[in-house]
This record gives sequence, structure tokens and C-alpha cells, in this order.
Amino acid sequence: MFDDVPMPTSSSLSQTPRRGHAALRIGRVSAPGRAYHLTLATQQRTPLFQEFDAACAAAACLHDPVLTKGARMLAWVVMPDHVHCLLQLDGQRSLGAIIATLKSGSARRINRALGRTGPIWSRAYHDHALRGDEDLRATARYIVANPIRAGLARKAGDYPFWNAIWL
Repeated sequence: MFDDVPMPTSSSLSQTPRRGHAALRIGRVSAPGRAYHLTLATQQRTPLFQEFDAACAAAACLHDPVLTKGARMLAWVVMPDHVHCLLQLDGQRSLGAIIATLKSGSARRINRALGRTGPIWSRAYHDHALRGDEDLRATARYIVANPIRAGLARKAGDYPFWNAIWL
């Protein structure tokens, strides 16, 4: 019944990460020109961004061209315990390198705003590469509507921590 299914070899099993954060990276590709919808959660989903100064620091980092070098930030929203963003790679750097720079640079600024030290972000992040048939503006609207769906605002204009290039 399973005669036509190849059995994995011990070498292929040892080369393929199967658990934890490494498993999340299986198949992750950084394609120049491709847009990615990302979710970056705070460590243990701590609602750090309920603190106004911390949310301001996170928002400023999403606009910082040094922290987003290699990508164009199209839309973002800072929620109490995570950030959603839509960015488009320009081919200079990999998605992983951009996220690492953004997380480390923003962690320093957010910690400074909170008067604390220690990790801000969860090690992992979720990414969704938009397919050709997915509309960038529709995805951006979905991202900036997160505070409405979460009950934090009645309309997007009532929530201070979001932006999109189509304004």
C-alpha cells in the first residue's frame, strides 16, 4: 500500500529540524519584491505596549529606515502584546536578517522607554508571504483593523499606533 512512498533516510532526518523555532523556518524563503505579513509577539505575550511610551518607541522603530533596511514598510499596527506589519523586501537582505535587526534595535528603545532591561520579543515570528492574487491594500486594511476586532477602538482613526503608506 505504501510501496511508492520513499522512506526517509537517517541522513535526511538528521538534517531536517523537526521541533521548536527551527521547524518554523523550514521552507522560509526571502524573495525580492515579495510582500510579507508578519506577526511579532512580545515574550510570553506580555502586554508591554499598553504602556504609551513603549508603544511610541515600537511605532518609531517601524518607521526607522536603519532598522528596516532591505525592506519597505507598507503597513503596521502595534497591539498590546504584539505587532503586525506588512513589508516588501527589496532584495538587499533576507527576511530573517531584517527581522533580527528590527527586533534587536526596537528592544533597546522599548526597554529604554520602560526603564528596564531584558528580552522584549519572542524568539519566533509568524510570516505569510503574500501570493500574487492577494491584494496588498486589502492585507493592509486587515492589519490596521486589528484594534477594532480586538475591541480597542471603534474605528481605525481612534487608535494611535498604526500606519499605512496609502494614507
